[in-house]
Amino acid sequence: MKAVWNNQIIAQSDKTIYIEGNQYFPKSSVDSKFLKDSYTTTTCFWKGIASYYDVIVDGKINKDAAWYYHIPMDGSIGKVKHDFTDYIAFWNGVIVS
Repeated sequence: MKAVWNNQIIAQSDKTIYIEGNQYFPKSSVDSKFLKDSYTTTTCFWKGIASYYDVIVDGKINKDAAWYYHIPMDGSIGKVKHDFTDYIAFWNGVIVS
């Protein structure tokens, strides 16, 4: 799987985890130079608190286009049968294929 935005590969891995329609990439497979911490958080009723990154390529900012769960909610890892702690998912125009 690859995550591409603004003609740049942001992440690439054959070890993604599929959760609710999204591919989550291991943190080690994401090029961190394209990510900037965001102050945005959201809460999923079963996965917990999601934190966000802005994706930045060639000076263009895609606000909150990546998210992850630093501390998944108790029991959520068992539901997906994989530890998705700190795995990163993308949206908002980032093409994952």
